[in-house]
Amino acid sequence: MTEARSALIVDDEHDIRELLVLTLGRMGLRTDTAASLGTARQMLAQNRYDLCLTDMRLPDGSGLELVSDITTRFPDTPVAMITAYGNVEAAVEALKAGAFDFVSKPVDINVLRGLVRQALELNTHRQARPDDAGRLLGGSPAMVALRDTIAKVSRSQAPVHISGESGTGKELVARTIHAQGSRANGPFIPVNCGAIPTELMESEFFGHKKGSFTGAHADKPGLFQSADGGTLFLDEVAELPLAMQVKLLRAIQEKKVRPVGAQNEIDVDVRILSATHKDLGALVNGGSFRHDLYYRINVIELHVPALRDRDGDLPILSEAIFARLGQAMHRGAPKLGADALAALEGYAFPGNVRELENILERAMAMADGDTITAADLRLPGGSVISSPARAVPMPGATPGAAANPASLNPRETASSALPSYIEEIERAAIQQALQESKYNKTKAAAALGITFRALRYKLKKLGID
Repeated sequence: MTEARSALIVDDEHDIRELLVLTLGRMGLRTDTAASLGTARQMLAQNRYDLCLTDMRLPDGSGLELVSDITTRFPDTPVAMITAYGNVEAAVEALKAGAFDFVSKPVDINVLRGLVRQALELNTHRQARPDDAGRLLGGSPAMVALRDTIAKVSRSQAPVHISGESGTGKELVARTIHAQGSRANGPFIPVNCGAIPTELMESEFFGHKKGSFTGAHADKPGLFQSADGGTLFLDEVAELPLAMQVKLLRAIQEKKVRPVGAQNEIDVDVRILSATHKDLGALVNGGSFRHDLYYRINVIELHVPALRDRDGDLPILSEAIFARLGQAMHRGAPKLGADALAALEGYAFPGNVRELENILERAMAMADGDTITAADLRLPGGSVISSPARAVPMPGATPGAAANPASLNPRETASSALPSYIEEIERAAIQQALQESKYNKTKAAAALGITFRALRYKLKKLGID
């Protein structure tokens, strides 16, 4: 017979304790109660619990002290904080101290039940997925610390802001947090905030009702509804306009959304993860990002290291990339020669892991044998590649400026990789279109004669911010 799950309820209000005991009892949990911090500590020393619910204010101390105790001494026991209604600061402090989640007074029974279910599933998911962080390869101190931090934040429902340069793998970090947490069986919905036209943002995030505006031919759920029970990943969150930041803040705080054209709000249960390569603190100081939203999504900040700061990780990363590419191409994976590894270790990788993947894919396509040499890599920094017939404007060059054909070395041009040459043409054309459209991506796509989706893909592929 399976032993019943157990919970410790810590609150000095008798009525609250009775309500929680009744609710958790109906969910099949065995419950113990404590009216003070001291009693709670005694019970924790004598019993093992699958969950703890504690009030913020206790007669002999703060619930934050209990959260800290449990996080340190009983890391496998999720603890949730009960806070006064609207006390966002207390909730944030609890999450920073290591609380799994929080619930406000008066306690909403449906919200409480959802919180309890997720807390009880947490260790189950953790045991079923012990190697998820293995996708974040590397033995450097920076990556070891990153994986350790991910393991900790995965056990919480706290909003996490993931910072780091373009190409470092911020979305992979977000997916790993989701996969290791209690929401792993729920949806993971990523959204690029910079890729949604401003006029469609509210509909995209919150949904709309049929007939609410021209073109709304049917009801449509928004991103929050699609992520219900799971995780919503707001990539490039710094690109959100101020008006949308206000609406997003309310949705996060109230856990409710109102579809465009709807009369009533809809409850949503999502965990918010966000990311950007920009300095959000600087944007707050400059007035382009709201301080209250920053405070709400940046409860825990997690920095993803640049590739140049990951000493010793290049060999294992390269091996994994070659293995994946070889499988996709139905061929054996090549190996890096000593000269190629030395060349990679001497390169700064401004595009980080994404750039490494592009370089190795190109080298694998162009190499003659099963060993990649330094020459096969064709690392940037050599001669400018151009065509005698049509000069290719390079990033930062004045639009329309031409290179001097007489300065070109035909042997260097002939030996240059074709994919790299084409990429530079695309990069220059896209950057010029963006400049001429004042960085309006919709207009830039139209000027280039491609769809908005195609432009978004090329921006990501080429690492253009």
